[in-house]
Order: sequence, then C-alpha cells, then structure tokens
Amino acid sequence: MIAGIPDKLFFKIGEVAKIVSLRPSVLRYWETEFAVLKPGKSRAGQRLYTKKELELILEIKKLLYTEKLTIEGARKRITGKGKKGIRELPEAGYSSDSIRNVVHEVREDLIMLRDSLQDS
Repeated sequence: MIAGIPDKLFFKIGEVAKIVSLRPSVLRYWETEFAVLKPGKSRAGQRLYTKKELELILEIKKLLYTEKLTIEGARKRITGKGKKGIRELPEAGYSSDSIRNVVHEVREDLIMLRDSLQDS
C-alpha cells in the first residue's frame, strides 16, 4: 500500500482528486484514455474508485508528469505491464451490483454499530 492512502474500500472522485492532487475533470478524462481505469458507480451515479485504481492513477500521474510520457506512451507502459504479469489490472472494473452489495453491507454494519452505541 502506498503511504497517504486511507484504509477504505471505495473512494469518491473528490476524495481521489484530493489525494492525488488533480482536478476531477482530469480523472474523468483519464477514464476515457486508459481502458484499465474503470471505476464502478453507485446507484446515484457517483464514481467509486478502489485502492488498486487509486494506485493506478498515481502511476499514470508519475508517467505523465514526472517521466514526461505522452498519454499514448503511458497507455503502452501501463498495458505492457499488465501483459507481462507485473501488475494485474482489472479490465472491466467492478460491476455496479457488487459495489452496491458491499455498500449495502457496510451501511447495515454502520447502522448496527450506531444503534449499539446509542444503547450504551
């Protein structure tokens, strides 16, 4: 895990933008340019990024801003790593059903925790 990334299952686009110091519009643009970057969406349509996707965004940022690669060069570097097995990148992302199920379970757990704390 990379230092500075909170221990959460999912991150909203605003949280990701703040962590990686980029505007949300840049993240949305990168989704169109990098096929491996496919965040799931909540019922409300909010993008939900995983830690792996957040780490991928940090790697893309390093390739573009530090190593000064073009988007095409960064895309080739990212997909090349996936083919060599250095890093497993999700091709299709996560289904909205699986995200919805996890969010629902977490919500139920939080409600139970809140109720138990109120009873104390």
